[in-house]
Amino acid sequence: MDDARDTGEARGGTAVPLPFRAAVDALRTARLRPQVEIEPTPAPQRLAPFAYALEATVVDGESELADGRLVLLHDPAGHDAWRGTFRLVTLVRAELEPEMAADPLLPEVCWSWLTGALTARGLAYGEPSGTVTRAGSHYFGGLASRPPASQIEIRASWTPREGLGGVPDTAAHLASWCDLLAQVGGLPPAGPGDASVVTLPQRRGPQPR
Repeated sequence: MDDARDTGEARGGTAVPLPFRAAVDALRTARLRPQVEIEPTPAPQRLAPFAYALEATVVDGESELADGRLVLLHDPAGHDAWRGTFRLVTLVRAELEPEMAADPLLPEVCWSWLTGALTARGLAYGEPSGTVTRAGSHYFGGLASRPPASQIEIRASWTPREGLGGVPDTAAHLASWCDLLAQVGGLPPAGPGDASVVTLPQRRGPQPR
């Protein structure tokens, strides 16, 4: 969507709906934990009539602990699969310590982190779906000096419940997504009372991109 949030028109001259405008404005002004570096990125064009995307990296000193992408979709006519007019779609990735990569329950735990992050902020949502993928890499040839690496990847989507004016609380959903990113990256919980939350072991030192 070619900067439709600023011009008032989407591709083809379609007026941007006010609920979508408000939802995007909330994303752009949300206050997030300082370890999460976030910025807009081009949104997919074919998933919905209106879309807005953000990408984020969790950093700790010189280390990049996790990264991800969050896309807000909007179809004013509604979508049967979404059961609503908005949908949030995400990709979250992080490197794993070997002992965590070997845990057979890791996919279930990672999915619970996503739903738990939403529940912890009291967010209403529906129709969650997604995948958790665990992958391993072994290096050869010119890269043979690198140790084997493992990565977790969460792909998910959910429907944020709409509030006044048909606008979901996208700022709170963004904050919960950043909680998930930080948790996957191994950072301690940001708020009091969350000390029991299990996080991935934090990676040490700068990581190759």
